[in-house]
Amino acid sequence: MISAKSGDPSESGKSDVEPPLGLLAELTHRCPLRCPYCSNPLELEKRDTELSTDEWRRVLSEAAGLGVLQVHLSGGEPTRRPDLANLVEHCRGVGLYSNLITAGVAFAAGLLERLAEAGLDHVQLSVQAPEPALNDLVTGRPGSLGEKLSTAQAVRDLDLPLTINFVVHRLTIERLPRMIELAVDLGARRLEVAHAQYHGWALENRQALIPTRDQVMAAVDIVDRARESYRGRLVIDSVVPDYYARYPKPCMGGWARNSLNITPSGRALPCHAAETIPGVEFPSVRSEDLKSIWYGSPLFQMYRGVDWLPDRCRGCDRREIDWGGCRCQALAITGNAGETDPACEKSPWHDELLSIAQRESTASTEFLYRSFSR
Repeated sequence: MISAKSGDPSESGKSDVEPPLGLLAELTHRCPLRCPYCSNPLELEKRDTELSTDEWRRVLSEAAGLGVLQVHLSGGEPTRRPDLANLVEHCRGVGLYSNLITAGVAFAAGLLERLAEAGLDHVQLSVQAPEPALNDLVTGRPGSLGEKLSTAQAVRDLDLPLTINFVVHRLTIERLPRMIELAVDLGARRLEVAHAQYHGWALENRQALIPTRDQVMAAVDIVDRARESYRGRLVIDSVVPDYYARYPKPCMGGWARNSLNITPSGRALPCHAAETIPGVEFPSVRSEDLKSIWYGSPLFQMYRGVDWLPDRCRGCDRREIDWGGCRCQALAITGNAGETDPACEKSPWHDELLSIAQRESTASTEFLYRSFSR
């Protein structure tokens, strides 16, 4: 069991808290797409607040020293940063595996080649739908599917490993069979079937996005059969969305257990949506090093381990499986981030979660798109 004790580990390395394995580096919130399921905060961080190249290089060095193995270069759209190749090269230099999470559109000429030369290890490409018209509708960008397919081909031409990320919601979930075929055709090694998570802008669009239970169960069956059909050729990762689950998922592997996020301006978070939690102080890499944040920050200790669990959860035999589930979902549904995750069938709010899903999955509404003014 991981304790929630405060303070830095001793020089001998004795600590009940393990170092993080992954770092999500949100390099920018700038993005050429307007996806209605975007989980970035409602208030996006502006370009002039972003960490500088030198600041990111220092953070990446601290991450390697802390024990991080993988860095996910994300955003927004990370290719909006002109120093991206520099940061990839630094990842390689300090021994970090680098994964580019990209929309795959509006790439500068020769960018992928420069990233490959700098030592990029992997590309994770989002594809919103396998048909041009639906892909355009979701992204709010005409012609985006063609751009993405060209990027996928360029990735394969450079012999970089490719993962396709397919965000599933009501309008796209029934395209899953074709999406699986497309991933195979593109030479992807992995397909991530990512059900929309209702935080940030996605929460604003929940009525237009949440699928029905029948759609979700059909998708589960499709994934099971595809895993057998494409065994050895394509790995498919997928989980049942929280709104139809019996038990919560261990969000990020458990609060501040395996990974951390850094926002464009340098705020350090235990999970992507943690900024929705009110009344807490978010540490910054501009004023603290990663080691101090990971081991000593009150925010990172707040829901770490199991000592914080509500009384009804303390005796549960799943407490060190799901680690309390999602704190941000508990906040969104119950108003209290410290409550039992409503995805758990033992939660007093589980029926409320199901009621929301049943009611909103049949609602008729249009997408509310983000508007980027810079």
